[in-house]
Amino acid sequence: MSNRRQLSEVTDDDPACSIERSLQIFGERWTLLVLREIFAGRHRFAEIQASLGIASNLLSTRLKLLVESGVLHTQTYQEPGNRPRQSYHLTEAGLELRVTLASLQQWGDSHRARPSGPSALRRTRRDGRPVHVGFLDDEGREVPDSDVLIVVNAHATGDGDRTGTPSPTA
Repeated sequence: MSNRRQLSEVTDDDPACSIERSLQIFGERWTLLVLREIFAGRHRFAEIQASLGIASNLLSTRLKLLVESGVLHTQTYQEPGNRPRQSYHLTEAGLELRVTLASLQQWGDSHRARPSGPSALRRTRRDGRPVHVGFLDDEGREVPDSDVLIVVNAHATGDGDRTGTPSPTA
């Protein structure tokens, strides 16, 4: 049994900042693009590689990181006459990244827009109405960005003398 810690296991030695801990997994551009492909229904290594044009060693590294981090899980499949291979599927944690990817897309559509328009649109399944990513309060009501305050949790940061100090980051 390996004594190597899984990336999904967080300890007090890890950074206090949630963003920094997340970037340990998602901070490389290919990682988010691999997730985009899996959300689009491409689950096999060759499909993902062909769609992205990524080198196989980079794709292998990204997929391994996502599996070790609990974002993806593998399933074995075998086509007739070929050896068994792995396909990649989103875990519950991975499925929660849909909002993150949609938020990045929304930001890119607003601040890095192409003259030809967005490459994909966010719509409701029921009636095709446009949707956007935003903040919701604990009762499900939308909260304007300008009304959202990020407050440092002094207990989680180990800075017990600072309580409720507003911070620009989480």
